[in-house]
Amino acid sequence: MKIRIKFRKWGVMKFIGHLDMMRYFQKAVRRANIDIKYSEGFSPHQIMSFAAPLGVGITSDGEYFDIEVNTTLSSKEAVQALNNTMVEGVEVVSYVQLPDQAKTAMSLVTAADYTLSYKEGCESPRSMSEWKEILETEFSGQPAFTILKKTKKSEREVDLKPLVYDFHVEEQGEKPVFFLRVSTGSTDNIKPELVLSSIYERLGLSYDENAIQIHRLEVYARDEAGQLVPLDALGTEI
Repeated sequence: MKIRIKFRKWGVMKFIGHLDMMRYFQKAVRRANIDIKYSEGFSPHQIMSFAAPLGVGITSDGEYFDIEVNTTLSSKEAVQALNNTMVEGVEVVSYVQLPDQAKTAMSLVTAADYTLSYKEGCESPRSMSEWKEILETEFSGQPAFTILKKTKKSEREVDLKPLVYDFHVEEQGEKPVFFLRVSTGSTDNIKPELVLSSIYERLGLSYDENAIQIHRLEVYARDEAGQLVPLDALGTEI
């Protein structure tokens, strides 16, 4: 039986890396008495896989991992059992059963929503109205937005326009907050900070990553009709 679990991550837990989060949930699943399946062989391990690992320092309302179980509690009971083992900064929000032939969350990830906001004590170099005009003239209103994307092994030109599905700015507490929906996954994975820092570069501004708090809102797959849906929408509550 395949299960998909969604959780939130905030506060000091944003500094816990992906591998440590995996170990944390392996222990949490055992403490919650979830009847998880184990692999066969000389070194059995829990059958568990995460979707779109989160970078250190990023908070989130939409993190997912899949497990396989022998038997299961109801969705409500499982969420409560898991949350009874959680530390402050992590909360399980959904537990759904997947079809037997469902693909893993990792292979389905297509897009993700983010907000990028200025941390306390950090000021925006442009006003709200200026940012709106900048995004329209420099990005939305352009047929292409080509950057030089660098990796550890190479660098190549990439047009961000077809990989950024939404990019706008909103006001929150008198400061601008950037909203981004970007392509995410194994094929075209665009980090939101790459998009914003590229805008800064076009303006001749210095981008300080320590001044920006990145928050992931949701992770999406495509349904049979090709529409973006949250990963847990592909399952059903028990």
